[in-house]
Amino acid sequence: MFRILSALAVLIAIPLTAAWAASSVPVRVQIVDAKGVPVRDAVVEIDAAGPETGRITFPWRMAMAQRNEQFVPGTLVIARGSTVAFPNLDTVRHSVYSFSKPARFEIDLFGRDQTRTQKFPIAGAVALGCNIHDQMRGYIRVVDTPYAGKTDHNGMLAIDAVPSGAAKITVWHPRLRAPGNEMQRAVEISGGSNRHRLAVTLR
Repeated sequence: MFRILSALAVLIAIPLTAAWAASSVPVRVQIVDAKGVPVRDAVVEIDAAGPETGRITFPWRMAMAQRNEQFVPGTLVIARGSTVAFPNLDTVRHSVYSFSKPARFEIDLFGRDQTRTQKFPIAGAVALGCNIHDQMRGYIRVVDTPYAGKTDHNGMLAIDAVPSGAAKITVWHPRLRAPGNEMQRAVEISGGSNRHRLAVTLR
């Protein structure tokens, strides 16, 4: 009986998996400002219904370096619950702090070739600073979806295999003129053209 039930479970799972794969499509999103100029490093998140993905991972490194007295990259997208490394690649010491609601923390001064880490368990936008260098600004966007990333120099982001159906696109940028520096748009992800061009107002 156990073998029969196991075989039936496999037979049921295969069509469901195949059906989901067939209903997942690539999505292209372009973010522009009010004049139509592409917006670089805007974070795009797509909230779409799909199967449980388990732990969310991204192909880029979960690290925010200090180099040439700047945070590099300036904006980092991570999954909720991720631990971010902060390597100091400068010859001077740096600290890292945030007063943002999703993550209030302070990492004391550390020197060249040293690394500190911080976990981010709450979704949202985290603004970073350094107590020694006031000009240093960095941002970490903590997301709850695997369908996320930031736009390139053309304001474009390509996300593969997004489940079809009703979805919500959230755009975040530190200079976006809106509550929380973000805007949302309801969209329909279908088997046809999934190119979305969204205009935002920047400060």
